[in-house]
Amino acid sequence: MIALLIRDLRLALRAGGGFGLGLAFFLIITLLVPFSVGPQSQLLSTIAPGVLWMGALLACLLSLDRLLALDFEDGTLDVLATAPLPLEAALAVKGLAHWITTGLPLVIAAPFLAVLLNMPPQGFAWLVISLALGTPALSMIGTFGAALTVGIKRGGLLLSLLVLPLYVPTLIFGAEAARRGAAGMAVETPLFVLAGMSLACIALLPFAAAAALRMTLR
Repeated sequence: MIALLIRDLRLALRAGGGFGLGLAFFLIITLLVPFSVGPQSQLLSTIAPGVLWMGALLACLLSLDRLLALDFEDGTLDVLATAPLPLEAALAVKGLAHWITTGLPLVIAAPFLAVLLNMPPQGFAWLVISLALGTPALSMIGTFGAALTVGIKRGGLLLSLLVLPLYVPTLIFGAEAARRGAAGMAVETPLFVLAGMSLACIALLPFAAAAALRMTLR
């Protein structure tokens, strides 16, 4: 499993679809929002949690179409399907690799970009915590969506249409936790819900993704 994780991390960095592209997209969204709404500090402060969470969600979505496509094209998925390592574990590792190369950099960069949106400093820590709890769910949902569409030519659009509705609950509770933290309100409820969704996705979606992938490979 460790060897597979290292291999996927190297491929993600070489392909340019993980660390750099996700961060660049996140930065672009954060920079464009003040131009679109105008230099209104109070308005930017109000919408900052939602904007940052939306940017993180779209940045995660950006690299999903390459998550399994390269392995499908070169036959690696066929090897994984017949390897001693369960396919469920292999897909969980791929989801972890996606989070490390895409979700984790977004978590680290979020408080720095929050400054550009005039987000209250007391909300920085809660923004980071909410992203750290919520982005694993985004990666695992994306892995499931990639497994469903991996055998379809030009399946990127279909993947987005399948995954976006599943992302909505994570977006709602993640943005709410960051908003409450910035406003000095209690954040326990949305954070617990976020953690529960991520744990449920980690526990269940590798099995669903493996089932979908086996049907594709037959």
